[in-house]
Amino acid sequence: MDIPVFILAGLLVHCVFLVSIFDIYFSSPLVHGMTPQRTPLAPPAKRLVLFVADGLRADSLYELDSNGTARAPYLRSILENNGSWGISHTRVPTESRPGHVALIAGFYEDVSAVAKGWKENPVEFDSVFNESKYTWSWGSPDILPMFAKGATGDHVYTFCYAAESEDFGAEDAAKLDMWVFDHVKSFFNSSRSNQTLFSALNEEKVVLFLHLLGIDTNGHAHRPNSREYQENIKQVDEGVKEIASLIDNFYGNDGKTAFILTSDHGMTDWGSHGAGHPSETLTPLIVWGAGANYPQKVTTQFFEDNFLKEWKLENLKRLDVNQADIAPLMASLIGVPFPLNSVGTLPLEYLNTSALFKAESMFTNAVQILEQFKVKMSQKKETTLSILFTPFKPLSASEQINYLKNIRLYIEQQKYDEAISLCKTLINLALEGLSYYHTYDRLFLGLSIAVSFVGWTTYVILVIIKAHTNLTKTVPANKKKSTLLFYGFASAGMMITFFLLIQTCPWTYYIYCLLPVPLWYAVVKEIPVIQDLATNVLLLHRGQLAGFLLVCILGIEILTKALIWTLLCVLLAIFPLMPVVGREPNIPLVTAAGLLTILISLFSLTCLCKSENKYRDNEDLKVYFYQMFSVALSTYVVGSTHNSLKIKQGLPVMNQIISWMTLVFSPVLLLLSPTFLFERLFSILLSLMSTYLLLSTGYEALFPLALFGLMFVWINMEQEALQHYGLSLKPKLAVFNFTCTMDITQFRQLHLDDVRRSFFFVFFIVTAFFGTGNIASINSFDPASVYCFLTVFSPFMMGGLLLLKVAIPFVLVSCAFEAVQVTTQLSSKSLFLIVLVISDIMALHFFFLVKDYGSWLDIGTSISHYVLVMSLTIFMMVMNGLAQLLTTRRLGLPRRNKHHSM
Repeated sequence: MDIPVFILAGLLVHCVFLVSIFDIYFSSPLVHGMTPQRTPLAPPAKRLVLFVADGLRADSLYELDSNGTARAPYLRSILENNGSWGISHTRVPTESRPGHVALIAGFYEDVSAVAKGWKENPVEFDSVFNESKYTWSWGSPDILPMFAKGATGDHVYTFCYAAESEDFGAEDAAKLDMWVFDHVKSFFNSSRSNQTLFSALNEEKVVLFLHLLGIDTNGHAHRPNSREYQENIKQVDEGVKEIASLIDNFYGNDGKTAFILTSDHGMTDWGSHGAGHPSETLTPLIVWGAGANYPQKVTTQFFEDNFLKEWKLENLKRLDVNQADIAPLMASLIGVPFPLNSVGTLPLEYLNTSALFKAESMFTNAVQILEQFKVKMSQKKETTLSILFTPFKPLSASEQINYLKNIRLYIEQQKYDEAISLCKTLINLALEGLSYYHTYDRLFLGLSIAVSFVGWTTYVILVIIKAHTNLTKTVPANKKKSTLLFYGFASAGMMITFFLLIQTCPWTYYIYCLLPVPLWYAVVKEIPVIQDLATNVLLLHRGQLAGFLLVCILGIEILTKALIWTLLCVLLAIFPLMPVVGREPNIPLVTAAGLLTILISLFSLTCLCKSENKYRDNEDLKVYFYQMFSVALSTYVVGSTHNSLKIKQGLPVMNQIISWMTLVFSPVLLLLSPTFLFERLFSILLSLMSTYLLLSTGYEALFPLALFGLMFVWINMEQEALQHYGLSLKPKLAVFNFTCTMDITQFRQLHLDDVRRSFFFVFFIVTAFFGTGNIASINSFDPASVYCFLTVFSPFMMGGLLLLKVAIPFVLVSCAFEAVQVTTQLSSKSLFLIVLVISDIMALHFFFLVKDYGSWLDIGTSISHYVLVMSLTIFMMVMNGLAQLLTTRRLGLPRRNKHHSM
């Protein structure tokens, strides 16, 4: 196969492998086509007011201050005298979008929504807002629009402040909540002179949604234990009190308004969220007003935690719910249909209604979830041959009829407790069935991808053996056998296509199932090569062969273990052991990294000045002084920026300008430096460090220095190894120039040592990615990392800067590998193929370890493992090109002519 064709085929195959996990593991669980279900009885409330205090932890609201007074006195009085309370247990990822979707739509969103920045609707869904007569909402532009876009008709209205207001460096983020409260007051005041609005507000099935982002913003900027966070809670408490009083007065205290206060997620002590720590998953829930149960006095109640005693609430019944349960609660209170995709179970203990209303509401809840199950089952049945279809037996058609008939009979006989109990059983079975049909094809598709993996890897190994080793001889092709082989595999492909066609499978299934056919055809075509190879291998000493294979297999498998660094790399071992999350910014460490970089630079410059290199112009050394000044300036900007934010003076404009200028001009300075190996690598380090320091908040600022030291040792080690075996006649590294051309005839055949070099490269790439934490976890991303560049919330801009921070260690490794590759006279294609085999074996291992459950940290880490090794092929090509640019290109500037006296 020609090199361009091979590269194109490899890219296409790996793109399929990469995309497959999102289709197999992370497809949307939502279905459409259900019939809306509404409780047939009159609801207790005409309107609902929903307060969502973004980022509010349960303990931060319920606990008492050190002097024994409530942090939120109004809400404390509500739960003690007027309403019911408990803890809402959220699910991961504990982020704003999935939290609000669970609250308002009643289902736990799939992880693929992160591609939309938790803002847009990746899949359309129903919500309480959509089912309402009118919904008015106030708050963040990151949250409100997604529910307005998902609504049918023009009845969901949003009022948002400017996105620039979400500034982590602002003097007081509580102003965001004050904006909401002030605009709600103005809204009701203006309605008195607007008859259309006044009439709409007096309709039934009305929802008022107040999204309060100040607490979350203050938590990120100052941490939840800060004075700012706790003061913001008091301000929200006062605002809720004023709004509740305003609404009651507006409606003449008619007793038909229900109030709910909760949160989308909590927050860790270090000001992040996204994972599954209790501080992130435990949020408050307080319900009062029309239809809400009053406080229930109890003498004892049992929970595994000790919160009741800590909060002094032992005698008030605590009613815990899952976050998705709040959506059916809201729908039941105002009598709208339950959201079509809701998987929540109505928490009856929050309702102060008749037993008949509770039973009918639970029955509606059960039928609504059963409808989803039936649609899901129908969809899967339509795309599966009847003889191959395996139904979910606990909920066969006859079982469904029996459940519904018995529940209705219990209600008619006024056996409400029995009816409710049977409804809960039906709900649990329906949810199990939904999960069963959602993952129905996972094993089948997974095996198809696994077979493709093995076929592709086998083919690449055969290409390496044929083209880059002396282990086989050229074997003439047998045209007759090749033709028969082609028709045989073509027939297999047609049979697979027909099988998928009669099942009306999605088009992606054709790709996953047909991919093994051409891959294994290419492998089977090389049977003569395999036979010749087997003959030659059998002539080798068996002990040596077994030892080599064992080392290769163990080496690749070791790369998939989390603590590899502590075993194989003493120099970098400390970094992976440092906490990824839960650490406070440590600016003195960043300053120390900057000063250490300058000291290393001074030492290196001294050595360069003393060294004898007739090819070097000493005027070139001026570039390094400019780069050292840039590193010193970055070190100052980091300390200055964080001090300014600490005293709430915001991000200094001059610091922001310097940061962006450093980001832009650092590569330019790099390209002005000489291309001698040591000098260019040294310039690359200085250029990248000036940017990396601006993106650092602690110990990670030292990581590039340690990594660069190891890379330099690696380059020297490889050069000395070749000289030891007599394979290299190259000059010393001190005078080696990256721009020296190499004759293609100097490329040599592969040796076993080259497998080790490829293995080292993959090892260092993985080290660079996971050495100090990675983008797998939203929880691990501290917004303080980008404060030198911006403080206004912008997920994609911040994400881009985070990607740049993650990429900088990659660039260091790639440049070092470029040096190793050129100095050891290796063909880039041969190394590329070896790395390809290693990465594909690792990818197959990680493919079966991908998780679609657990914390966002667990899910993200499993995805990043797979994506990293799957992207290694494309990534290596990109990084190789970038490394060549950084090491071989030089910008020429006009120089002064030297005048010599006669």
